[in-house]
Amino acid sequence: MKAFLARRTATLGVAVLLASFVVFLIPYVTPGDPVRKIIRSRVAGDVIDDATVQRLAVELGLQDPFWVQYVRWLARFCSGDMGLSHVSRTPVIDQVLPALSVTLSLVVLTLGTAAVAALVLGITAALQEGHVADRLITTTTQAFIAMPEYWLAPVLVLVFALKLSVLPSAGWTGPASAVLPVAALALRPTSYFTSAVREGVIDALRAEHIAAARSRGLTYAQAVWRHAVPNGMLPLTTMVSVWFAGLLGGSVIVEVIFAIPGMGRLLYDAVLNSDIPVAQGGVAVVVGLAVVLTTLADLAHRLLNPRLREHHA
Repeated sequence: MKAFLARRTATLGVAVLLASFVVFLIPYVTPGDPVRKIIRSRVAGDVIDDATVQRLAVELGLQDPFWVQYVRWLARFCSGDMGLSHVSRTPVIDQVLPALSVTLSLVVLTLGTAAVAALVLGITAALQEGHVADRLITTTTQAFIAMPEYWLAPVLVLVFALKLSVLPSAGWTGPASAVLPVAALALRPTSYFTSAVREGVIDALRAEHIAAARSRGLTYAQAVWRHAVPNGMLPLTTMVSVWFAGLLGGSVIVEVIFAIPGMGRLLYDAVLNSDIPVAQGGVAVVVGLAVVLTTLADLAHRLLNPRLREHHA
């Protein structure tokens, strides 16, 4: 297990460094003079004449070797200095942190809702394998896959906000404003989670250790809850982390439609306004969190699965 932890830690470090380097390259691969863009992100006020640009480039070390600039940028970023927004001329971190807290709340609510629904539906379907309840749950949840967020979100707004007037159509001001965006984001992961839980429970019910548990005096219900249900929950650890990472940056459409001030909306506006520092800071935070969360979920999955834990001991 120690060797596995060492390998995963090394892999995590390499992945984070590669991601940070790609983010560092954004000013160099987008249209325009990268030196002027970098200076604008570090110095308040407009830089106009070439002499000023040349002087500031030397002061900021933009004449240094590329790898020196990267290390310097990474050190600043790790200390919380993400530069100044080209649009608002305020520190990027003051925009990223509030937006990140909103998106994290949205993602946690979404995946929590999807996971709970999937456990109930998946276990019910597995215990009723081949019967009406199983077929109904499987058919319904599979239909969720055909409902992409960019289609479902406007439909939910039209029905529940405009037609019935029971929920707000936009904003992020309280529990009620979270219902529609969470519903729009939760249906698809619910489908995948339910299928995984169902298959996991069915596999466990067919395993020999269930019969062995019954022979030791456990009732069918006790065998199911002690052995089958935990087996069905194992896939969720990995799947939730993958969806968590994806939703951190993939909730753009829903955040724009519902006017939610999260990371998706922040990155969308940054791209529209060519606000390079905000785009850099936002992408770096999202990618870094995604890599860390995926690694932690992998570790949790192996700790919860005795067979994998023994294999890597």
